[in-house]
Order: sequence, then structure tokens, then C-alpha cells
Amino acid sequence: MPSDTVRLTVAQAIVTYLSRQYSVADGQRRRLIPAALGIFGHGNVAGLGQALDQLSDALPFIQGRNEQALVHAATAYAKASRRHATLAVTASIGPGALNMVTGAGVATVNRLPVLLLPGDTYATRRQGPVLQQLQHPIEADTSVNDAFRPVARFFDRITRPEQLLTALPQAMRVLTDPVDTGAVVLALPQDIQSHAHDYPAELFAERDWTVRRPPPDPDEVETVAQLLAQAQRPLIIAGGGVVYSDATPELEALAAAAGIPVAETFAGKGAVQQRAWWQLGGIGLEGTPATNDLAREADLVLTVGSRLTDFATASQSLFQRPEVRFAGVNVNPYDAGRLGATGIVADAKRALAERDADAVKAALGGWVDRLDTADPKCFFVE
Repeated sequence: MPSDTVRLTVAQAIVTYLSRQYSVADGQRRRLIPAALGIFGHGNVAGLGQALDQLSDALPFIQGRNEQALVHAATAYAKASRRHATLAVTASIGPGALNMVTGAGVATVNRLPVLLLPGDTYATRRQGPVLQQLQHPIEADTSVNDAFRPVARFFDRITRPEQLLTALPQAMRVLTDPVDTGAVVLALPQDIQSHAHDYPAELFAERDWTVRRPPPDPDEVETVAQLLAQAQRPLIIAGGGVVYSDATPELEALAAAAGIPVAETFAGKGAVQQRAWWQLGGIGLEGTPATNDLAREADLVLTVGSRLTDFATASQSLFQRPEVRFAGVNVNPYDAGRLGATGIVADAKRALAERDADAVKAALGGWVDRLDTADPKCFFVE
């Protein structure tokens, strides 16, 4: 074996690789996958089970009692870590793997990273069907893990050891990409997990994955600033993107300077930390009648880091002013354009910081002057 290779099983290679991946955000470096959760059974005990036991110092393992709950726990960890870290979750072939699908959907819908390592059926098929294995009458290569495809941001079935060379870096890229992040699924056939292979040693070198902060386009910022300057009753809706981007200081500074009320979605709770007249709290189904009354009268709704789901918009019935317009700040172009919004496609922190740019100052200047002469508590009162 050449000196620049390392002989490991597929499972050992995965565990070793994960133990040496780091995220870097704003100069802070941390383990991207600091631990694994799971339940063992058909399809993951002989391969991953052995690797996680042998390499427990590098990647600690916590055994759970319900696969779906473990995925939810990993997703919650990612949320609390502001998407800079997450956990890996493994389950057995059949019901164990299928039980993770709901959790995968929750993670992807909420743009939260989670790594799932379900066991899969034998790639060789020599052993015949295992207990509770899905047997499709037409598609012999179909397993329950194919149910992950619609709800995953990245899916791959590892049927050859060397596929890890491309699959693992791609998985890490998606986990650390603010735009594409969600559930990442690597389906692992039971026999392939135990296959030994000579991997290049450089695959297991420590690697940093930068959590990018895309800057805003100046023209998009100016367009939204003009909308704000023209508005008489603007409203800001803060979503989870404000929290993940650590954009609270910038949001509070903008709201205070321009005198614009701020409401929070369910994911955006905590986006505003100050106690100020413009802090409204929840909106929509989680909001108060007073906040929703203000939303009905808004003529411009600026969303920051939000998907504007039915809970926040009361199934798109909340904003009732005929001339209401929408603007959105979001790292994801699709989310930035929700409800036909004029979008700023950028990191929330960087986009909101652009309030100090000359063009934005000029656009907001008259608006701020008008607010200075008004009683902010009566801002929405006829």
C-alpha cells in the first residue's frame, strides 16, 4: 500500500472524516459535526457501529430511543448553533430509516442542517431481503431511503467505497451553505459499510468550511431604500435568518433610526433584544391582535430572513391594505421574492449594515425626519 494512503472501512472513513471537519464563521472555528446520535439494528450495527465504537474519542456517540426524535434533536442543535454545527444521526434499514424522514423534512423546510446516515440494503443482494426490508416489485434498487430524496437537500447512496471521495465533501458543502442547507442523506448499504479501501491520506486532513456572508447588490439596496422612503406605514418582519446571521444589532439600529415597528416570526423569536416601542413581538397566528391590526394597515412590509409561511401571514390574509408592497432580505433568492417582494439577495447582517451607505442615507433621510416629528406610539393611528 502506498505511504500516502490509509486503509479503512467505509464506516471508519466516514467517522474519521467527520471528526476532522470544521466550520468557520466570522473568524470563529468549531467542529462541524461534534457527535453522532442513533439506534442500531439491521444495516448499521456491523459497519457504523464498529467504527463509532473504535473511534468514540474522535466522534462521541449517543444512543437514543426514537429515530425521529433524534433528528429533531440534531436539528434543534443546529438551530441553537446558528447553523454553524450540527449532529449526525444513524438508523437501521427499514422502519428505523423511514422514521427519520419526517425529521429530514422539518430540517429542510426550516433551512437547518442535519446529517443523516441511514443503513441500506445489501448492494450485492446475495443475502436476500433482510427483516422489514422494502421489496419493490418493479424497481429492485429501491429502498425506503429513496423516500428521503424529496425532502433532502443532498442525497447519495454509497455503493462503492471510492464514492466517499466526492460524496463527503459535497455533503459538507451543503451543510455549511446558508442557501442550500437542510437535510443531507448518505444512504449506506450494510455490506458496503464494512468494505475496506485504500483512501488518500489527504482526505482525512482537517478542513475548514467557511459559512459565507454574501454581500448585497448596491442597486437592490437602493431600490428597497426608495420603497422605505416612499412608505407611510412600513413594517419589518424578522425571521430566523436574523438570528442565524447574528444580525440583531443591525436590525435594532435600523428600526430605531427609522422608527419602523418590528414583528417576529416563530423562527425569528429573539431577533430583537431591546425593549423599545417598535418591538411588537409575534405576528400572524402567534401574534397579538394589536400587532396584527398594525400589519393590516401596513403599506410596505420588509421581511428579513423569513419564508413568510402561513403562520406569519395568516394564510396570506393578514396584509389587507390594497396598495401594500413587499420587500425581502434573504440569502436565498427564492425566499427573498416571497409574495412578489422586491428582494435583496444577501446575508442579513451585511444587508442591514448597508443602511450607512450614502445612497441609503439619502433615501431614508426624509423618512426619518418625518418620523422625528411624530408620536411613534400613534404611528399607525388615523
